[in-house]
Amino acid sequence: MQTSFTPQQLADPKIAHAENILRKCVHCGFCTATCPTYVLLGDELDSPRGRIMLIKDMLEGNKPATVDTAKHVDRCLSCLACTSTCPSGVNYMHLIDQARVHVEETYDRPLVERTLRNLLAFIMPRPFWFRLSLIAASLVKPFARLLPKSLRALVDVVPSPLPRPSAEAGAGFYPAHGISKGRLGLLLGCVQSVLDPAINSATIRLLNRLGYDVKVSDQSQCCGSLTHHMGKEHAALASAKASIDQWTDDKIDALIITLSGCGTTIKDYGHMMQQDANYASKAEIISAKTIDITEFLAELDLPQNAPQNFRVTYHAPCSLQHGQKVKQPPLELLKRAGFKVVEPADNHLCCGSAGTYSLLQPDISNELKQRKISTINSTTPDIIATGNIGCMTQLQSGVATPVLHTVELLDWAYGGPKPSKLTSLA
Repeated sequence: MQTSFTPQQLADPKIAHAENILRKCVHCGFCTATCPTYVLLGDELDSPRGRIMLIKDMLEGNKPATVDTAKHVDRCLSCLACTSTCPSGVNYMHLIDQARVHVEETYDRPLVERTLRNLLAFIMPRPFWFRLSLIAASLVKPFARLLPKSLRALVDVVPSPLPRPSAEAGAGFYPAHGISKGRLGLLLGCVQSVLDPAINSATIRLLNRLGYDVKVSDQSQCCGSLTHHMGKEHAALASAKASIDQWTDDKIDALIITLSGCGTTIKDYGHMMQQDANYASKAEIISAKTIDITEFLAELDLPQNAPQNFRVTYHAPCSLQHGQKVKQPPLELLKRAGFKVVEPADNHLCCGSAGTYSLLQPDISNELKQRKISTINSTTPDIIATGNIGCMTQLQSGVATPVLHTVELLDWAYGGPKPSKLTSLA
């Protein structure tokens, strides 16, 4: 693609990077087939190719975002399926991230929309306030139909009952069973630690049994992913810096991630901090140490278990399969653990969760959810497994089948307790 940025504009490293990305796009259209919003809406401007043109026009002209540009940028799920199919190596993730920042800084959103986004950006990265908001939401659940769609969506994600904070998965040090093979950090996750602390408990138990010390840092510290994807650059970088300092001080061999959305962002810290002389090298080190739990376990050659009578449908989180290019380890680990593993036909498409997307774009999110649930149900699962709390919450709100994190099933298969969600299964 031809561009016409001025030399003065290209002196800005961010614009120079955007220009490099834009020039790689050849408008081939491969991305349209795997873009959930284009498949659903059929609007060229809701495809990666269309958004790239909008972003190019906005950045080249150094223009404030218009209502139309903001609408189509906001509709992007950042699922990154387009990056898995792009033959030209277009780094759409960095481009859409930069576009979100530009929209956030130049577009004057309507008051209600702006208030909701600011509220979510404040509450969700703070477990204490997030829990309080869920308690409040549960109280108004009987009146959910009377609420605006965005608030109704928040009420829908409240688990019943809301899990209590886990005493076995808080901040602290969890020693290995026997001689330690290494010291691992574990990201608890702002939202995950409230919605489903059993995931972190299972992770710690499994890693301890496998011989690893686990250091869990202060769970109140957000990695910055949520605000990063909302275009709130200052808040995202502040959280990222605090996290980098925290994990650098913990002197860990690897940082274990069980939230694939967070993992994609943390693995990109090196890029996010490249213009900050005080954090660039530290960020690169932390990014290099960051590894999804399934990536880590796949390296350990776990034993082959006897076949079990549970049919597990694996839903691949977009941020894991597209953002981090981790596709086979979860499937292979579940099979090795003895489960009968199947995949839905549209496993490359998003379920519609995408962080705050289900709250900010509830109509599109719900349509994607119903589509995904239909294909998952066609596989007749006993259990649904996935690797991201957002996907878990999204799917569980529409199915009776228990939805668990992959690591919960692996913990159970290799000596841990049976997950409470499976008490009804023989």
